[in-house]
Amino acid sequence: MSITTENIKEIVKESYGQAALRVRTGGSLCCGSGAACGTDADPITANLYDEKQKQGLPEEAVLASLGCGNPTALAQLNAGETVLDLGSGGGIDVLLSAKRVGPTGKAYGLDMTDEMLALARSNQARSGIENVEFLKGEIEHIPLPDNSVDVIISNCVINLSTNKNQVLKEAFRVLKPGGRFAVSDVVTRGEMLPEIRERVLLWVGCIAGALEENEYRAKLIAAGFESVALEPTRIYRIEDARAFLSGQGIDVDALAPQIDGKFMSAFVRATKPVGTCCGPSCCKA
Repeated sequence: MSITTENIKEIVKESYGQAALRVRTGGSLCCGSGAACGTDADPITANLYDEKQKQGLPEEAVLASLGCGNPTALAQLNAGETVLDLGSGGGIDVLLSAKRVGPTGKAYGLDMTDEMLALARSNQARSGIENVEFLKGEIEHIPLPDNSVDVIISNCVINLSTNKNQVLKEAFRVLKPGGRFAVSDVVTRGEMLPEIRERVLLWVGCIAGALEENEYRAKLIAAGFESVALEPTRIYRIEDARAFLSGQGIDVDALAPQIDGKFMSAFVRATKPVGTCCGPSCCKA
C-alpha cells in the first residue's frame, strides 16, 4: 500500500474511531499494534499519568489515552489561560488542562474523529468540568481565530500528520503573541530506516510519521517560533522496539543496531514572539 496523504488520514481516522469504540466496551489501548498493547509493558503509552492526576477523571478518559507523554504535567499553565489540545482523543489532557487553568480559563480539544469526540464529550459530562469545549476538525486547519490561544498542547498526534509544516503554521497562527507551544511527540535521532517509514500502518503506531529531532526544530523555526527546545522524556531501547514493531514483518534483531536508542518521546517547547500576529486583526505588542 503506497503512502498518500489521503490513505494515511483515513487509516488514522478509522484506527482512532475503532479505539474509541473499544474503550466504550471495556477495552484498553496503546500507541502501536504489538504484543504489549493494552498492558503496562506498552513502551509508549504506559504509566504516563500518576494517580493524583487520574483522580476524579472518568476511567474511560484514562483508558482512551494514546499519548507518548504527559504535556499537562510539563507545560506551564496559568489560571485564566486558554489552552488548545491538538488531537484530543478521549479528552484526558483537555480535562487536566481545564483543571489547571481554572474556571476563568478554557480548554479546547480538537479532533477529527466522531467516535473520539463523542467519547470525550461523554467524559466531560461525567467529570463535571465545565470550562471545556471539544471541536471537530483537522489539526492542519484549526477552527479557531488568529491570536486566540495562550498554550497549545498535543500528545503524540503531530507526528501522525502528513503535512507538519501546515500544522505548525496553524499552531503559530492561533497562538497569541508570547503564546507557548508545549507538546509531547515521538521523534527520531538520525534518519529513519525506509523499512519502517514505508509501512503505512506504523503511522497509527506513532512511529513512521515521526520527525528527526533537528528537522522538528527547523520546522518550528521556519513557522516563526523562537526559544525552541526539545527534551527527551523516554528513549526507546531495542526491547521497546521489539514490542511496538511486533507483527509488522520487520526483522527487529537484524535492524537492532539502527533502531536501538533512535526513537524517543520528547517534550517540545517553543514560543510565538511577542509582537508577532497573524491575520487582519493583528495585535500590537
